[in-house]
Amino acid sequence: MTITPPAKGIPTKYAAFSGMWAGRLEGTYEAKVAVQTISPNGEVTVTFAWGNLGDNNPGEAAGVGKIVGRTLKLGRLPNGADVSLVMLSDDTLAGTYTLAGQTYTGMFIRQ
Repeated sequence: MTITPPAKGIPTKYAAFSGMWAGRLEGTYEAKVAVQTISPNGEVTVTFAWGNLGDNNPGEAAGVGKIVGRTLKLGRLPNGADVSLVMLSDDTLAGTYTLAGQTYTGMFIRQ
């Protein structure tokens, strides 16, 4: 997986999202997100991967998203999940993964 470093001119608040992040949803379910590219207007390309998550089998999905303020909201994943990641002051991400009426939350740290 290729992560393209943010180009000059990308706002720092957007560039902070660049890279590979790993965490556990609900402290149990492993998940990773790779923020691969970031455009000057905050649009991103990503790959999101998850382990066993409730009744959902492990998988990964490539997609797009947009950073607004301190929140990166991904477009709906092919499995129907909605994912958002909020940048916290300690440079960690607070993640929310919602699928089929179930919401899972967790913290992500840069790898």
